[in-house]
Amino acid sequence: MNLEQALKDHFGYETFRTGQKQIIEQVLAGKDTLGILPTGAGKSICYQLPALLLDGLTLVISPLISLMKDQVDSLNIEGIPATYINSTVNEFETQIRLNQVASGEIKLLFIAPERFEISSFNQFLKRLPIALVAVDEAHCISQWGHDFRPSYVEFAKHLSDLPTHPTLLALTATATPAVSADIQKLLEIPVDQTVQTGFLRENLRFEVVKGQDKRAFLKKYLKQHTDQSGIIYASTRKEVEQLCEALIKAKIKATMYHAGLSEKERQENQEAFLFDERPIMVATNAFGMGINKSNVRFVIHYAIPSTMEAYYQEAGRAGRDGLPSDAILFYSPNDARLRAYFIEQSESDQRHKANEYDKLRQMQAYANCETCLQRFILQYFGDDGEDCHKCQNCLDERDQQDITIDTQKVLSCVIRMKERFGKTTVAQVLVGSKSKGLANWNFDQLSTYGIMKGTSQKSISELIDFLTAENYLKISTGKFPLLSVSQKGTKVLRSELNVFRKSTLIKTVSSKENSTYSETNFEALRQLRLEIAKSENVPPFMIFSDASLRDMSAILPQNEEEFLLVSGVGPVKLKKYGRPFLTKISEIKKN
Repeated sequence: MNLEQALKDHFGYETFRTGQKQIIEQVLAGKDTLGILPTGAGKSICYQLPALLLDGLTLVISPLISLMKDQVDSLNIEGIPATYINSTVNEFETQIRLNQVASGEIKLLFIAPERFEISSFNQFLKRLPIALVAVDEAHCISQWGHDFRPSYVEFAKHLSDLPTHPTLLALTATATPAVSADIQKLLEIPVDQTVQTGFLRENLRFEVVKGQDKRAFLKKYLKQHTDQSGIIYASTRKEVEQLCEALIKAKIKATMYHAGLSEKERQENQEAFLFDERPIMVATNAFGMGINKSNVRFVIHYAIPSTMEAYYQEAGRAGRDGLPSDAILFYSPNDARLRAYFIEQSESDQRHKANEYDKLRQMQAYANCETCLQRFILQYFGDDGEDCHKCQNCLDERDQQDITIDTQKVLSCVIRMKERFGKTTVAQVLVGSKSKGLANWNFDQLSTYGIMKGTSQKSISELIDFLTAENYLKISTGKFPLLSVSQKGTKVLRSELNVFRKSTLIKTVSSKENSTYSETNFEALRQLRLEIAKSENVPPFMIFSDASLRDMSAILPQNEEEFLLVSGVGPVKLKKYGRPFLTKISEIKKN
């Protein structure tokens, strides 16, 4: 079996991305597999192609309704019979789809894990020739994952009841070593059948914005990136509404999405975004999981997310077509305090709250580090690599200042306070605060009391954040973290190591790349794609991705053979769209 030929025939791609072929070969050999690939690395191909090559049905467990509809629409455009059953489908239509499945007309059936709670549905599954079960967003099964879903744990118990003993494929983009081990244990997938390609997203450029007017920065950025599609994540529904309103007033085509909107509003706004009618989506984290919009050029977090997993997954919604894209995080200490409040108000037990506080501190460390941002993320997920040479920190050309003396003052103060207090109290001692609490502990008698008088408490807190991010200070777990001096910090106290820090604001750089393709040709093809998308009532990126259009505008194919050389064009799309695009390209060449 030539897998490359099957890939080209069904999906229009010449080669597999890293990890895809190994996963597919294991699945076709009947080996239960865990695939850990970064967002945008093509996880869906890992079960879609085997579904076409295996006899029988592929069952896809998917966490969100929007994910199901999006993927089913894409598969149907490719000429692949797929359907879904969820709460948006009425009983009559559900029965029609179940009959199609039973008669063998469907190759892929998408369902939510909650569907397994219905006993009649479990009986129905036992009568089907299920060859493969694909578990998408598999981190939802782990209690240590950032999106834990108890229903994922429950459905796993039903898999062993299926008489066909189907092969199991679990897929995720954001799994720390602890989450990976949890998935392997709960789904009984051997460690040596896990395929992990690394978490690197080479096309993403990372940036952290601190100490600037958020709204002014945002408007300026959007004005510099007109006609590009992007997602802006905000923390609360109110903030989403206020921000969206401000952008619309500034003549920016924005829409919004949060759980407080009616289902009709959410659907209309999502479609306006997918169809590029309103290319800017302002949303809470309720939006985006499974949205396969390939031409999102930037993701901006207006406030800090609660976990690195959530951040990387959301940021990874940019550049799914592999083209250069931006991931920008706005950070302020107030945002971190709001996240801490959310954690405290949650109904989780104390063990899980402590875990969430630790994850939040990792996000704060990311925002305050001065090393490569991409590399920081990789190391968080137990991966590593070279500096990316394009993130904000890598491109930062500011002079470094020697802050060894100030660092020694902070570290010395932490030690004199017996390493039993947190950032706020340490900062208060250093500035010489008149707080009664300090006097009660006799901290006003310490030699470090007031040693940094004249420096604001806020500046010292930011310095402590930097020293923590760079591992000069260690921080304990739990709601009230305590500071202690690390081994690296001890070397600073002994004058064996100097500490340097950059100052002043960083100029924003853009991921807009120099390219050999013609912007004019691309725009003409983009307009044709939009016309076809409107006539078929599907999002434009489902016709062809931006990457395909750029390739097309550079190659300018003259006939069907040349058209098949375009990335993302296979026989099905050649037959459906070849004629109008070749006609348009002929017009372009004449002009």
